[in-house]
Amino acid sequence: MKSPIKMPLLRAGAASGLLALAACATAPLAPTAALQAAEQSIATAEQARAAEHAPAELALAREELQVAHNAVQRSEMVTALYYAEESRAAAELAVARSEAKRASTVNEEMRRSTEALRQEMSRHPGAIR
Repeated sequence: MKSPIKMPLLRAGAASGLLALAACATAPLAPTAALQAAEQSIATAEQARAAEHAPAELALAREELQVAHNAVQRSEMVTALYYAEESRAAAELAVARSEAKRASTVNEEMRRSTEALRQEMSRHPGAIR
């Protein structure tokens, strides 16, 4: 026969274990900060004219953000976090590519301008004193 004191202790221990497991099993919170960061990065990319200079990267950022929002609706928070971070990275890449394209365009314009000045100077070598 079991001791009457041990049975309540055993039940209390089992209840505590179940409560601990239930606490671990609760769904993680939505990755709100990551979603907001992705949205802000996309807005920055749009301001940097990424639609013109890096349309594929900007489209990917938007698609991945939508996948992240869909994952939140399905309570798949780990997946949502992953795609929110991927979206932010794609938007940042779009900004970098857009800025590189603009810098390349400015560099080419300066090269042409310098070349035009050289040609002008070679036609009139004594004009500059």
